[in-house]
Amino acid sequence: MTANTSGDILLRHTCELGTAEFGEIRALLDDAFDGDFADEDFEHALGGMHVLVREDGVPIAHGSVVQRRVVHAGRALRTGYVEAVAVRSDRRRRGLAGRVMAELEGVIGRAYELGALSASEDGAALYAGRGWRVWGGRIGVLGPAGPERLAEEEGSTYLWAPPGGALSDPTGRLDFDWRDGDVL
Repeated sequence: MTANTSGDILLRHTCELGTAEFGEIRALLDDAFDGDFADEDFEHALGGMHVLVREDGVPIAHGSVVQRRVVHAGRALRTGYVEAVAVRSDRRRRGLAGRVMAELEGVIGRAYELGALSASEDGAALYAGRGWRVWGGRIGVLGPAGPERLAEEEGSTYLWAPPGGALSDPTGRLDFDWRDGDVL
């Protein structure tokens, strides 16, 4: 835990979170996304590392990184996929999302070959400002019926290579592993 003037940052694996913390995180996400955060979205945020910023013991910001496999140029890359980055509506514009992302990027840099995320229009400036880049090539999924293109995800999928990392073909196709709900 790192203490600072804008709240405490906690870095925890999903297995270290208790029932009360799950409820607090879900409530924060529901608030931040104006009720447009489905059960499948919450499921996608579990199973990895969570960054939680607390102020006076109350969660005010969150983000998580989970492992995904992304096939690129014939290789399955261990990818840290960023999920559920949110700041409580009354605490925005204080740099909290940037603090969450700095912690998540630290996890990605230590554990993964690549970072990836799908950005909303509202979140795109945050990620671009941190060095995340829109993938210029095609996006796909290795679905139950085989590979399929996800043209609607092209232009909103951002990648970040940890220091010293890079993709061999920065315009090739990326195929993400399958999951229920929104694939990205």
